[in-house]
This record gives sequence, C-alpha cells and structure tokens, in this order.
Amino acid sequence: MTDTQSLYEKDYALWLDRTIADLKAKRLEAIDWQNLIEEVEGLAGRDRRELLSRLTTLLEHLLKRKYINLPECYRGWEVTIRRTRIEIERLLSFSPSLSRYFISAVDDCYCKATLIVNTEYGVVCPEECPFPSDPDRLLNDTFWE
Repeated sequence: MTDTQSLYEKDYALWLDRTIADLKAKRLEAIDWQNLIEEVEGLAGRDRRELLSRLTTLLEHLLKRKYINLPECYRGWEVTIRRTRIEIERLLSFSPSLSRYFISAVDDCYCKATLIVNTEYGVVCPEECPFPSDPDRLLNDTFWE
C-alpha cells in the first residue's frame, strides 16, 4: 500500500486535495490511480442514480395527482412535480448524455412509483405507464386536466 492509498483511507478530504494538486502539477507518479479510478466511476453512477431517483419521484407525484382524489393535496403534489421537473432538467443540462438513460428508465421508475402509491393509498395504478417516456413531454405536459 502506498502512502497515498493509506491517506485515502485515513483522510479522504486531504487525499482529494493532494490528488488535485498532483494532477494540476502533472505529477503522475504521485497519483493514487486505483482510488482515483474508483472515484471517477462512482461519479458516473451517482448521476444515473440521481436521475432514477428524481424520475421515480416525478412519476409518483404524477400518479397521485392524476389518480388520487384528494383536492387538499393537489397543490403540494403539483409543487413537487414542478420542483422535480426543474431538478431533472438541471441534471440533464449538466450531463446531456444522461438523456439516453431517460427513456429506458421510465418503465423501471414507473414500477417503483406505483409500488409507493399503491402502498400509500391502496389504489391500483395502471400496469402500463400512462405517461409518455419522451423527456420533453414528461417534463412539461399537464396530465391531470
């Protein structure tokens, strides 16, 4: 184990600072490549997980707003829908390549969203997602009017 690998385990923040300094100074021999590669791989997965989480939240609240007859909750659900759409749009603007995961993720996220709504309200949601998987429509259309 090298000193930088040991540092990674003992003081992550210091390891980051030193790794950044070594990269800027092009001291490639000082880089803890194994941990750096793992960190970069983790970053890629983090954005995909965030997209899945936000998409599940969006679909959950779209289902609630469309199928649950609780007018006193509509405003809160609509606020969550707007906020989540903004967060997804921001995420896609920072990482446009994530849009290729969007369409394929809708079905999986819809299944998770139906589990949440079914458990919370005891309703049976449609088996097939009633919302389009097209990002532009899903992030802009009003489906409950």
